[in-house]
Amino acid sequence: MKYTEFKQLHMYRQAEHLLRHGHLLAERRQDSFRLRLFALGDFYAEEWCEWDETRILFIHLFQHPTGLHEYLEAIRLPKELGAR
Repeated sequence: MKYTEFKQLHMYRQAEHLLRHGHLLAERRQDSFRLRLFALGDFYAEEWCEWDETRILFIHLFQHPTGLHEYLEAIRLPKELGAR
């Protein structure tokens, strides 16, 4: 799915699509929030939740790699992309 198509989905559908088709790259904590970074198609999605909650507050989308800066130390590539 392309960025523009994903952006048009309701947040509930975005979250569902991320879980089914996204590649979880990293997770981090920022203040009282849990952020999870997904790669999907031609963009990245950052899922924001309260630290001890499962309810998603919002999903931040970006395409430019500078958005990855806060995750660089924690990113783990999917096995199919890893070294052999």
